[in-house]
Amino acid sequence: MTGDFTVGEVVVRVGGRDRTAVVCVPTAAPPPAGWPLVLALHGGRSHPDMMRRFSGLDSLATAGLALVCYPAGTGSRDSMLTWNGGNCCGEARDGHADDVGFVRALVDELARRFPVDPRRVAATGMSNGAMLAYRLAAEAADLVAAVAPVAGPLALEGIRPARPVPILHFHGSLDQFTPLEGGIGRRSVTRTHHRAIHDGLLEWVRCNGLDPEPRREPVACADEGITVERISWGAGSDAEVILYEITGGGHSWPGRVPDSFYLGPSALSLDANPLIAAFFARHPLP
Repeated sequence: MTGDFTVGEVVVRVGGRDRTAVVCVPTAAPPPAGWPLVLALHGGRSHPDMMRRFSGLDSLATAGLALVCYPAGTGSRDSMLTWNGGNCCGEARDGHADDVGFVRALVDELARRFPVDPRRVAATGMSNGAMLAYRLAAEAADLVAAVAPVAGPLALEGIRPARPVPILHFHGSLDQFTPLEGGIGRRSVTRTHHRAIHDGLLEWVRCNGLDPEPRREPVACADEGITVERISWGAGSDAEVILYEITGGGHSWPGRVPDSFYLGPSALSLDANPLIAAFFARHPLP
């Protein structure tokens, strides 16, 4: 047991291979409909334990807000796993890993083991994990109620989700791995040409049937050299799309100290996790 939750491992057989995930289960009694489930997808060349440290999303389990699951991508080295998010990344993309199929099987297995509310399955992710979160929204909208990508673009050429999917995105203007304006990041390992963040979000705005003219609001930020703007389309609706654009922020998780200075600055006074939790709570499956 760790804090107010227990930690375990789940293994599912998908595509002839064993796929794994770390799961943090609150020790409190679940709600009558079961626990909300948050899928937290690690970045490229990373792994679930690193995602736990990097994001701090264990706090949602500690507070009894959700069952938090950290799935593992694929790769020849256990510490350097990737996801097939579309045009990125690495071995997962090159090997055509069925990561959407894996997530479906994983959610089924979690629901067999734990009380999970099927209307409140949501996904967040960092970088390459954000790309898979977008892919889940595009290809598994019947499963995933909402997504909250961090520092990773839409990596698909086009999307046709089965329903409008609420989107909450965080991105820094100084991100040198997945640039806000798109293209190849100066520090990119894969040399992937990424889609511009606003371009991908506007595709979701179109699919969700929203007015393409956004609302812009400054967000208080106490970090020196960093300003934050909240850009929203259809704010307050069931199909809202929201971007926290962090001017002066890097390839980082807002509210958390980055693992390396190579990732750039983080907006420490903008805590992404309660914003993500509140967003997911507002948006169950219809």
